[in-house]
Amino acid sequence: MTGQAPHVPVLLQPILDAVGPLSGTWIDGTMGAGGYTRALLEAGAERVIGLDRDPLAHEMAAEWGAVWQGRLDTVKTVFSRMDEVASDASGVVLDLGVSSMQLDRAERGFSFMKDGPLDMRMGDEGPTAADLVNEAPEGLLADILHRYGEERAARRIARAIVREREAAPYVTTAQLAETVSANLPRSKPGQSHPATRAFQAIRIAVNDEFGELAEGLQAAERALAPGGWLAVVTFHSVEDRAVKRFLAARSDAGGGGSRHLPERAARDPAFTLVGKAISPTEAEIAANPRARSARLRLARRTEAPAAPVERRELGLPEITLPRRT
Repeated sequence: MTGQAPHVPVLLQPILDAVGPLSGTWIDGTMGAGGYTRALLEAGAERVIGLDRDPLAHEMAAEWGAVWQGRLDTVKTVFSRMDEVASDASGVVLDLGVSSMQLDRAERGFSFMKDGPLDMRMGDEGPTAADLVNEAPEGLLADILHRYGEERAARRIARAIVREREAAPYVTTAQLAETVSANLPRSKPGQSHPATRAFQAIRIAVNDEFGELAEGLQAAERALAPGGWLAVVTFHSVEDRAVKRFLAARSDAGGGGSRHLPERAARDPAFTLVGKAISPTEAEIAANPRARSARLRLARRTEAPAAPVERRELGLPEITLPRRT
């Protein structure tokens, strides 16, 4: 691809193989360092609209995007508002989760591997992770850790955080990682860092990632033209299940039902599923370890009108965070 990017697009080739040859306008709802955007342009998309809430993504795009002048538009917004930016799109690509360019910068406060300010915001607005960790009640912290991070020691960790912040507020990622690690067994060789689940949970809460996903999938449905492609890459089992349930709900003519997908009135399906979930090859994992947990799901838009899907139908945990004045 033209230029270099610190973020390696995951499962890119399966997307291009499935949707090619490309034409029309595509939306990259999670532009980041531009890996998917550039690949779409090089593969023949006439226009790509890159969305991202992160100012850094747009600073970087100003440099690498110059060669695509006239075919690339970048918009600082969340992908749940993509249908306000474009309509009749030929395709939408979403690469969920935190990007390498955010993880690798200590000043962004995403990583427990590099000490930095406890921020974790994907954009530049709203409360930080420090605000949440220092102000949330113990019960709320425990819920976040358990429901967003699937952390079994959530209550013990939350209790320790509340105890420690009384002595001194949390300011850095190292402080939080130390508290979490001290309340978990030492990880064995080959296992992830003890703070992985806690950091993931707090990041999801700070950025409302599950709410953004639920709204973003529906925004993609509204933005796509009949025959348009939806490609979603997930790295988290909860997110993959939500995408699977959304596509099941919106590709189903109605009826049936389950505890996750209640019985619905018959309606024309808005999507046609394209194959099953795609996992990375061993070769891709060897070249890019970040790809290990990735899953790709593909679908094509029909001519049926868009319709809402409730968040509870997707099985996404929901926690009400207090509003800060």
